[in-house]
Amino acid sequence: MKQNAIIGTNFQIPGLKKIHTGKVRDIYEIEGKNLLVVIATDRISAFDVVLPKGIPNKGMVLNKIAFHFLGEAEDHGICDTWRINKIHPMVTVGRKVKPFQIEMIVRGYLTGSLWREYKKGVRQVCGITLPDNMEEFEMFEVPIVTPTTKAESGHDQNISPEEIVAQGLATKEEYEEMENLAIELFDMGTELAAEKGLILVDTKYEFGKTDSGEIILIDEIHTPDSSRYWYEDGYMEAFEAGKAPRSLDKEFVRQWLMEQGFKGEEGQECPEMPDEFVQEVSARYLELYRKITGDGLIPGDYFIEEMENSIMQFMDDIE
Repeated sequence: MKQNAIIGTNFQIPGLKKIHTGKVRDIYEIEGKNLLVVIATDRISAFDVVLPKGIPNKGMVLNKIAFHFLGEAEDHGICDTWRINKIHPMVTVGRKVKPFQIEMIVRGYLTGSLWREYKKGVRQVCGITLPDNMEEFEMFEVPIVTPTTKAESGHDQNISPEEIVAQGLATKEEYEEMENLAIELFDMGTELAAEKGLILVDTKYEFGKTDSGEIILIDEIHTPDSSRYWYEDGYMEAFEAGKAPRSLDKEFVRQWLMEQGFKGEEGQECPEMPDEFVQEVSARYLELYRKITGDGLIPGDYFIEEMENSIMQFMDDIE
C-alpha cells in the first residue's frame, strides 16, 4: 500500500487549464477540445469540510468505481454520461457540459443528516412530508428524492422542486427528467448492490446539459463518497435492536469526527485523524471496491509524474 496520499495536484501542461478545485476532485479543461480532465485525489471531506489528511488509494478507488457505474448507467440504457476514457487509475477524461447547480439526493432509508433533522421533529423536507413514528435506519416505502443546492464552500442546502424552478436552476421539465433519471439510477444501483450482498442506502447524482439540450449524468456515481452502503446480512437484526447496520462507506469517518466533537459547524477546528485510523479508512475504500466490482484491486503507487505523463500522452493522441 502506498504510504503518501495524493491530496493536491497542480499540473503545468500546455493546453491544460485548471478550472475548479473541489473537495476531492481537481478539474482541468483541454482548451479548444470541450473536454475535461478530472483527477480524483486522495482528499477526503466530511460535513462539507476537507480533512487535513488524505487517504491512500482513495482517489484510485473513487475513479474506478465511478467509471464502472457510469458504464452501467449507459449499458442499462438509462442515460448518457460525461465519461469518455479512464486514462490513469486516478484520472478520467470526459465531455464538458453545463452542470445543473443542484444535487439529486435519493434516499431509501431514514439515516444520516435526514435522521438528525427528523429526530428534531422536522417532517417537511424538500417539499416531501415524512411519516411520523419512523425509526432510525428504517426503510422508506419508496425511495424519496431530496435535492440540495451545490455550495462552492460550506454546507449544501435542501431545496424543493418548486424553489429550483423559481430560482431558475432548472425548468419544471428539466427537474422532472432529472428526478426520474435519479430514481432509475438508484433502482439500478440497488439491484447491483443486492447482487453483492449490499444495500444502497442513499446516494447523490449530478446532471449536466449538452449544447443540443440532452441531460446527461456527470461527476461520480455510487462511490463511497457519494453513497452510503450497508451489508445486507445482519441489517434487519441491527435495525430491530436499534443499532447501526454494518456499513461500508465513509459514514464511520463522520462518526469518528462527531465523537471528537466536530460537526463542521462554524468556528470548529477539524481534528486530525491518527495514522492508524487513516489506514483503516483506506482499507475500507479498497474493500468496498472489491466487494462492488469483484475486481481484486492491488493498491499501487500513483505519483504526480505518472499522472502528468498519462495526460500528456492522451493530449498527443487527440491532436
